[in-house]
Amino acid sequence: MFNKSKVFTAFGALICMLGLVLLVGCATARTTQQEAGQQKELDVIKIPDIHMPTYLYSPYIAEAKGFFAEEGIKPQFTGMIPPGQHVAAVASGTNDVGYLHVNRTIAGIAGGAKIKAVAADTLTTKDFPHMEFVVLENSPLKKPADIIGKKVGIIAMGGCNEYTPYEILAKNGISDPKGKFEFVVIPIGNEEQALRSGQVDVVGYHGHPADMFKRGGVRVLFNDYDVWGTVGGSCPWYFTEKFIKEKPDVVRRFVRAMAKTTDWINAHQQEAIEIQAQRLNFDAQKIVPMYFAEHALIKEDTVQVWLDILKKYGEIKEYAPSSIYTNEFNDYANK
Repeated sequence: MFNKSKVFTAFGALICMLGLVLLVGCATARTTQQEAGQQKELDVIKIPDIHMPTYLYSPYIAEAKGFFAEEGIKPQFTGMIPPGQHVAAVASGTNDVGYLHVNRTIAGIAGGAKIKAVAADTLTTKDFPHMEFVVLENSPLKKPADIIGKKVGIIAMGGCNEYTPYEILAKNGISDPKGKFEFVVIPIGNEEQALRSGQVDVVGYHGHPADMFKRGGVRVLFNDYDVWGTVGGSCPWYFTEKFIKEKPDVVRRFVRAMAKTTDWINAHQQEAIEIQAQRLNFDAQKIVPMYFAEHALIKEDTVQVWLDILKKYGEIKEYAPSSIYTNEFNDYANK
């Protein structure tokens, strides 16, 4: 016998099931749309890759630890470029943000680039110098002044590589140190070979080349800490003034991500080195540990020292530190 009650009950159950499926489907669709929206909300920042794999690079760590993602930023790494081209790459829009030693930031501004530093990266300490100048163990060079008349190998002219030897001579009473020795520009990665083969008498390194010292037969002649203490090795991040004006919130979030990163690296040096080694498929023992500025705050004396140096050598006119950098986007600036 046909049972209308059972049919209506079954039909009702079917309707409920379809309703649930539709609700789940709609919820899933909304979730997918939300996820897609979240992806679209990530602001892409074009960042250069590190030009020296031995140099611990904070953006790699920021991406790996999720600090960029936490701030709604997606880094787009654009490849390695020579140190002297970083400012030009930012000014042209090839990169959104630039980096390297503060003297290059200053030189770029003096050359007409409309850029401003917004976050500090590495700093010099006694244990973690920015630059070391190394000689063979049996070298007759025993003190900084002994480099007069010798060949000094560096990876590029115009930066801390060049001015650290000048200033160590000036500190040791040598007036007008330019021209007192010969610079030899060496391709990155060939520094040790150039020194051990006798191509140069001294070679400049960023950081302490621990793997080279493990092989023995070398010693440090001087470093940037011997010249300026902790203020000489600052390496800030900078944007164009146009980018800062148009996207101040992106700049603030970038600075916040870098503050998280620098503080994390200082507390987890070896883990940071391992992250970079894995990313680059590079020997972790060759990556030098470094000290990073606390909270990514730029210290005025780390800028002023290079304003004074570059003016002294006739490279720039008078500039106020405030024309070079700002901490206005750093949450720690007023704490």
